[in-house]
Amino acid sequence: MLAKLRTFSLVGIDALPVDVEVDLSPAAQPKTVLVGLPEAAVRESTHRVARAMVNSGFFRPQDRLVINLAPAELPKQAASFDLPMTLGILAASGQCSADRFAEFAVVGELSLEGAARTVRGALSMAMAAARQEGVRGLVVPRANAAEAAVVEEIDVIAVDSLIQAVGFFAGQIEIDPAPSRVDQWFDSFAQYDVDYGDVRGQELVKRAMTIAAAGSHNLLMVGPPGSGKTMLAKRLPTILPPMQAAESIETTRIYSATGRLPPNQPLMGRRPFRSPHHTISDAGLVGGGSCPTPGEISLAHNGVLFLDELPEFNRRTLEVLRQPLEDGCVTISRALRSTTFPAEFMLVAALNPCPCGYRNDPRRRCQCSTQQVERYMGKISGPLLDRIDIHIEVPAVAFKELAADRAGLGSDEMRTLVDQARIRQRDRFQGQRTRRNSQMTTRQLGKFCPLGADAMDLLRTSVQELGLSVRAHDKIRRVARTIADLEACDSIQPSHVSEAINYRLLDRTL
Repeated sequence: MLAKLRTFSLVGIDALPVDVEVDLSPAAQPKTVLVGLPEAAVRESTHRVARAMVNSGFFRPQDRLVINLAPAELPKQAASFDLPMTLGILAASGQCSADRFAEFAVVGELSLEGAARTVRGALSMAMAAARQEGVRGLVVPRANAAEAAVVEEIDVIAVDSLIQAVGFFAGQIEIDPAPSRVDQWFDSFAQYDVDYGDVRGQELVKRAMTIAAAGSHNLLMVGPPGSGKTMLAKRLPTILPPMQAAESIETTRIYSATGRLPPNQPLMGRRPFRSPHHTISDAGLVGGGSCPTPGEISLAHNGVLFLDELPEFNRRTLEVLRQPLEDGCVTISRALRSTTFPAEFMLVAALNPCPCGYRNDPRRRCQCSTQQVERYMGKISGPLLDRIDIHIEVPAVAFKELAADRAGLGSDEMRTLVDQARIRQRDRFQGQRTRRNSQMTTRQLGKFCPLGADAMDLLRTSVQELGLSVRAHDKIRRVARTIADLEACDSIQPSHVSEAINYRLLDRTL
């Protein structure tokens, strides 16, 4: 007897449809043959499936079982095939009704006692089920139900065990679809525990942070140890606009596929903040592996990637950031398959001005020679620095500012300015792929960033004196456009260009 079910295989962060075909035929000895390019986790599942059936009160067929996972050329990995394979075996042996198999796709791992365990990528699988013709719903382990229910176009059926799944497909148990509470989850998970009001002093740096957030510009902070660089960076997501539904779903897919979605949180409500250690590998940063998985730049998608102690990172590791910074995505190519992951993030980096960290600090004497400073700064390539829009100095905070009773500018006030600037950008780029000033093409620069004679003279002088590249020239104009948006100006004034030029600290000092 032949049974056929629908399920999904996770490739990167995308779920691809897979048909599970189970054929039962008489044989002298029981044997299970699993075909369709299964990886180790899937091959081992035959033993879990056999014991789960027996421990759930069913019998294992004593005949020849052939389980085909189609399409055959697609590698199958992870344990999410346990539940559909078991239901197929039970249906082929007459222990389970197959009437509903055509309407519902099934995913889930099984324990030896038959309990349904959580799987990765439930949201991507639900989205794929919604696109598949003829599929009315998706049967998932209960731990994945809230995540899958984000997709409102299908019925998400939550099951706790193999017995419950069999009862549902037999029509003996009616299970209501899991409700979608997207609005409630946004309210619950979109709150931040930190605020820029906690940061004493550094008002000029907060200004640079506001500009960076308004135009989605990359930012580099240079300052001595303990000046507040990490504290400032961690609060950057609090002034970014709230995540839209599409952004949240795209980010949640990445975290779900990598198994990093926080427990009891079916949806990412806050913009991600990733801060990898400087010992990270190339694959850990941009993604990789024999079966490509997302790296830190994809985990920071729609959020912030913070690289502290930038010169301590391996130079080759930093160089792989250059293409994702330009394209907003990264493609991992292997012999059999290429996988593209989204990587649209704000890069925030921090470094000390010298190896000891106290160069130009009036309170501490720097012990570094000129050669040591040049060697230290030379660990960062010019092309990478060129891709960072804003370079800002973060000086040590004076005791007077630390002891002041009055709090500084808070996240709410900064976010209000950012939101107003983002609204102007939304109106400016309506109907175009570009959404923020940092993404403007060369043609759009000419259209949206015209400069008057005084502003053009100022920019020309700076480019000639500092030896700026074409990319740095364009970034100054983009930052100037953002500064004008923050001040609700339709045209870019010389003061806006002057401020943007002042944010090229490393071009002026190195």
